Amino acid sequence: MSALTRLFFRNEVSCRSTAEVIGWWESRRLPFNVAIGATGVFAYAAVQLIFLVPPRPMPIPLGPSLVIALVYGVLANVCYTGGWMTELWLRKSLGRDTETVGPTLFRYGFAFSAGLTLFPIAIASLLKFSLLLKAIL
Repeated sequence: MSALTRLFFRNEVSCRSTAEVIGWWESRRLPFNVAIGATGVFAYAAVQLIFLVPPRPMPIPLGPSLVIALVYGVLANVCYTGGWMTELWLRKSLGRDTETVGPTLFRYGFAFSAGLTLFPIAIASLLKFSLLLKAIL
């Protein structure tokens, strides 16, 4: 079984109790944080490069960016905790036939978090493009 398969899926009989469900989620918190953090560093570097393009280079200050990154990281972890809380709520509401809901929530949450983290690149590109058009016209 590959590392990605182990990260994004689970053995259906491995999470029978509340503690096992929480344990499954918490064992993936560090890889989630590392991946989303690395995505954030990439996004910051890309936005910085976009805004350094002439005709009007505008570097983004690091201080406010670090504060934003810290707040974003805290909120991402609050939402991450909501993942296992939602799984436990669904199990209680719908019964144990919801074994696949946890990994599904994790995969969709991971993809959404990565996409949201990369979104500033699109915004910066559009802003810079509009500034370039304004300079040309």
